[in-house]
Formats: sequence, C-alpha cells, structure tokens
Amino acid sequence: MMEYFAGLDVSLRSCALCIVDSKGAVLFERELPCEVDEIAASLMAFRHPIERVGFEAGTMSQHLFYGLTGAGFDVVCMEARQVNAALSAMRNKTDKNDARGIAQILRTGWFSPVHMKSREAHGVRALLSTRVIPPKIGGVYR
Repeated sequence: MMEYFAGLDVSLRSCALCIVDSKGAVLFERELPCEVDEIAASLMAFRHPIERVGFEAGTMSQHLFYGLTGAGFDVVCMEARQVNAALSAMRNKTDKNDARGIAQILRTGWFSPVHMKSREAHGVRALLSTRVIPPKIGGVYR
C-alpha cells in the first residue's frame, strides 16, 4: 500500500507544501499562507490520506503542530539543525525545494522529532517570565 508524506517549509507569512509518495515521487506542490485552516484544507483536498505531516522547528511550530493535530493529522516537528544539515546539500535553496527536501526526510525517517510542549506549559512560562521582582533594598527583597 502506498503512503503519502507532506513536508512544509514554514515562514511567518507563507509556507510551501510538498506531498510525496513512499517511492519519493512528488505528487503535489503549493504555496500557501501560513494559516492552519488553509494548510489543513489543502491536505484534506489531496485524493489520498496523508500518513504524516512534517516541518522543522521554528517560531510557528507550536501553532502549526496543535492546529494540524487538531485537524486529524499525524504531525512531526523535526529538529531544525538536522533538517538544515540535510537540506544544505541542495543547490537551489528555495521554499519549494526545501518543502520537497523536508517531505523526503519525513518519508525516509531520517529525523529526530522535537518534543512539543503543551499550550498550558507555554502559558505558565510566559507568566513566569513577565513577573515583576521587587527591588532589593539593603540586601533584602521588599
């Protein structure tokens, strides 16, 4: 049975999507706004079920991970240094080619997944980092 893998090259405003089959043939490519609904709609419109969706870790990782997981996809966030090393051998560094490379990395399984912290953990971290520490007066916090 043929499996299908989707690679996303993500930036803040747009993303390149590439879907390959288990033999590595490119079946679908598209440039999209970096919106979960747009990406999910493109993946659902593909005529075969997607085995796995992958992208490298970055600023949009948590948003895309939980959004696409919520839409019913098996999502993997891959270690950025590892993906970058694999893609550095390519001649033409374009978003489209990076999405192809990410899909191929996903297909072969030559990646390390990044643990995605929960949204609650990120919320607690944000609260802790914005707290105000009272000034130290005479060696004592007041």
